[in-house]
Amino acid sequence: MDKLFVVIPAYNEEKNIKKVVNDWYKIVEKYGKNGSKLVVINDGSKDNTYKILKEMAKDKELLTVLTKSNSGHGPTIIYGYKYALKNDADYIFQTDSDGQTNPEEFEKFWNERNDYDAIFGNRINRADGKQRVFVEKTLCRILKHYFKVNIQDSNAPFRLMTREYLKKYLPMIDDNYNLPNVMLTTFGAYYNDKIKFEKITFKTRQGGKNSLNIKKIIRIGINALKDFKKFQMRMENEKNI
Repeated sequence: MDKLFVVIPAYNEEKNIKKVVNDWYKIVEKYGKNGSKLVVINDGSKDNTYKILKEMAKDKELLTVLTKSNSGHGPTIIYGYKYALKNDADYIFQTDSDGQTNPEEFEKFWNERNDYDAIFGNRINRADGKQRVFVEKTLCRILKHYFKVNIQDSNAPFRLMTREYLKKYLPMIDDNYNLPNVMLTTFGAYYNDKIKFEKITFKTRQGGKNSLNIKKIIRIGINALKDFKKFQMRMENEKNI
């Protein structure tokens, strides 16, 4: 029962997408059993990302390419997670399409898959700038304040989750939510699931331009505070029932 779905959202990644797909396709071939898929979701790209993906899919039977109108990184991840669950994935792994993560580090996650409900990447040394490091550290402090959880890295795009874990928590998140990975990490810590944070490397973007600048991140963060309060009230009420 090792049907693996690797979920990758992609938006305007024509400079990175070929290498990212080729690298992660090898992972699915090596570790996934019957029915395993590399699922790349084109989030309404305005460049040649979707064209490149469709061409690559012609001779890669384990590659599934989905496309939809642009809704943002978070909603696209949710879209991919729901697709994986609908198609009976046993394990769901998520990473991004910018080439910042290292496929060679997947093996240590996979080897521990039977011991944990979810394993999350912990970006000890980030090469994507001090501002983003500051944002993530601040986010972890905010989560500790709201949910009383100690999280080392809440939003790392390098995570392996069991079907049961994702099926349990995904319905708690709206389809258009911007930070699903943050809450999926938080739920596991809050409800004392068997989760682990595993050290990973995190490179600079390998090409193209990041669609999320610091101003957008701050705006998302401000909106997230309201959402965290709603989640907090809901989770506390459930505990008191």
